[in-house]
Amino acid sequence: MANMANSEACASPLDLFNSITTQGEHVRALKAGNASKDEIDSAVKMLLSLKMSYKAAMGEDYKADCPPGNPAPSNNHGPDATEAEEDFVDPWTVQTSSAKGIDYDKLIVRFGSSKIDKELINRIERATGQRPHHFLRRGIFFSHRDMNQVLDAYENKKPFYLYTGRGPSSEAMHVGHLIPFIFTKWLQDVFNVPLVIQMTDDEKYLWKDLTLDQAYGYAVENAKDIIACGFDINKTFIFSDLDYMGTSPGFYKNVVKIQKHVTFNQVKGIFGFTDSDSIGKISFPAIQAAPSFSNSFPQIFGDRTDIQCLIPCAIDQDPYFRMTRDVAPKISYPKPALLHSTFFPALQGAQTKMSASDPNSSIFLTDTAKQIKTKVNKHAFSGGRDTIEEHRQFGGNCDVDVSFMYLTFFLEDDDKLEQIRKDYTSGAMLTGELKKTLIEVLQPLIAEHQARRKEVTDEIVKEFMTPRKLSFDFQ
Repeated sequence: MANMANSEACASPLDLFNSITTQGEHVRALKAGNASKDEIDSAVKMLLSLKMSYKAAMGEDYKADCPPGNPAPSNNHGPDATEAEEDFVDPWTVQTSSAKGIDYDKLIVRFGSSKIDKELINRIERATGQRPHHFLRRGIFFSHRDMNQVLDAYENKKPFYLYTGRGPSSEAMHVGHLIPFIFTKWLQDVFNVPLVIQMTDDEKYLWKDLTLDQAYGYAVENAKDIIACGFDINKTFIFSDLDYMGTSPGFYKNVVKIQKHVTFNQVKGIFGFTDSDSIGKISFPAIQAAPSFSNSFPQIFGDRTDIQCLIPCAIDQDPYFRMTRDVAPKISYPKPALLHSTFFPALQGAQTKMSASDPNSSIFLTDTAKQIKTKVNKHAFSGGRDTIEEHRQFGGNCDVDVSFMYLTFFLEDDDKLEQIRKDYTSGAMLTGELKKTLIEVLQPLIAEHQARRKEVTDEIVKEFMTPRKLSFDFQ
């Protein structure tokens, strides 16, 4: 691989084109062969690097059906050759060649969702009587499917419920994992609705080198971090797939209904599965889809099938719910609505999302104040200049600076954030000062989370994870 990277600069356009084709096949083979995440990430980075070299040499993006010297076909490129393919997004891998991160406007077009605009944010404010969460105001939750329909129902006193989830791949969660839960808690509070949280320990057993006991153990440990976000125990049900599905005929019946209406060809197209993937993986999407339907939870909703579901999640999970929305009318259920968030960038830059498997890419919820300070100072990608003199003269670039990106997630004061943006962009604030500001925001945030988590006993976890009637005002 290293030799391939070194030879990019002197390779001919045709050599580069052939290298990209070969590397693309290599990435697909790694995924099909259940390679480790690190190995896949490394191969995807190489693919993106080759594409950037090709673009630099040719002045245009690589197109799979257009070798150099051949005229471009008149039709639109196929799915493997979209302009946005420099942005690689699926439920397991997120990569881009841009230091600014994923181009979310292109992703909205590619996924066919709708942008959360000022009008929708104002409507949420009117419906709830509450100031919109800063994740909405700042475009961190940026895309939706059918949110207006949920608000129509809410304004007409019709019920809905929330559903989100977590794939428990390790005992320690990082700050990026908190984003959907912080926002879901706000939604639960302002709309006063019940919430179900799926722990996909079965998925992690199928995809990772874990035993069933390990996967379930991680689900319980991660549940403690989720509970520490402050969810209302009277309105929240957290469940492990390994535990709940065997005891809930209503849930399993919906899984089977979904499975009947999705072909192998469809899941191959949606998720990139191949003939060498296990049948467990191929059938798993139906299990992530099932909580979208209210009668999967008879203890909560009885046999009602008409209660719409709203799913806040990162946009890499959208393929699951595009499939779900396609199936819903075929089995006479309402389509789930979605709110999509951006990705939480790795410390090293927004080209990829933070990963629990790389300790230096992440701020963990278990990190000490000293570890947080060291990681931010040592690893957080800077948008500053090479020298203090240059920085004072030309200013820093907030669009690529990871410390500033993190502040957009965790600094709640809009005025203070805007002042930091102006000061850093003008050169009045140096990179070291920006990192110090972030450290001062993160240290108490993580310490307070750790204190709340300590209060979460095994008995509390058991209560959250026990199927039961929840408290709500549905008619």
